[in-house]
Amino acid sequence: MKIYLFKRFAGMVAVMFMVATITFVVIRVIPGDPAALMLGPEATAADIEALRGKLGLDRSLATQYWTFLSDLSRGDLGNSIFLGGQPVLRILADRTEPTICLTLISIAIAVAIGVPSGIVSACKRGRTADQAVISVAMLLASAPSFWLGLTFMQFFSVRLGWFPTSGYGDPGAGFIERMRHLILPGVVLGLVNSALITRFTRTTMLDILEDDYIRTARAKGLGEWPVIMRHAFKNALIPILTVVGLTLALLLGGAVVTETVFNIPGIGNLVVSSVLRRDYPVIGGSLLAVAGAYVLVNLAVDLLYLLVDPRVKY
Repeated sequence: MKIYLFKRFAGMVAVMFMVATITFVVIRVIPGDPAALMLGPEATAADIEALRGKLGLDRSLATQYWTFLSDLSRGDLGNSIFLGGQPVLRILADRTEPTICLTLISIAIAVAIGVPSGIVSACKRGRTADQAVISVAMLLASAPSFWLGLTFMQFFSVRLGWFPTSGYGDPGAGFIERMRHLILPGVVLGLVNSALITRFTRTTMLDILEDDYIRTARAKGLGEWPVIMRHAFKNALIPILTVVGLTLALLLGGAVVTETVFNIPGIGNLVVSSVLRRDYPVIGGSLLAVAGAYVLVNLAVDLLYLLVDPRVKY
């Protein structure tokens, strides 16, 4: 187990290094000059060049890359170009809470809908309930999240007034008030992501329900519910955990469209605004945070396999 964890952490370091390198190259290949954007269209070439020197953008790519890696090794992601020179770590910390809360609400809704629906669909294969579940899952999978978000906002917020239309509450708002702002976008993301979990659960359960030991359990006189939950669902947990973990990692990466539609100050919204303003340090820090969330969630899912199935050995 120790050797496995050591290899996984070594692999995580290698992945983060590659992500950092690719991020550095890509954001500097994107057309656009941060100095020119900051000074505006009326700035002179001399003013732009002076600001580029102040920001360190006039140095060679090799020098900028070495400085980037040196700062990164000390845990320094740099300072934002546009947000008053604030440290990127502080900016990310301020934007993490909305994204994490939105992710937890969304994944809870997706699992609560997707797993039971997939089980029912598999047990009622070919019947009306199965066709209904498949149809709804296909509809949710094909529905654009921005359209679903705008539709829900129009109906539940504007017409009924049940939820706030957008934002994350006032600066002094309490936890309950902030969560009210996340319920509607959480439902939107939960519904969209429940489609994949439903279909994956159904497929996995169908494969397991055809195994010999399921027929043996039924032949011994066990009821249908114990057969499904104790035998079939328990053995389907590992692939279901895998798809839930991947969904969680995607949500932690920042639901860019949903956060933008509902104007939630999360990681996804931060990435969009940073790309438009060519804020290199914030773009790099955000992408590294997303990559770190991916590898940590994947490691956590792999370790959960041990709890689900004691036969798994590392």
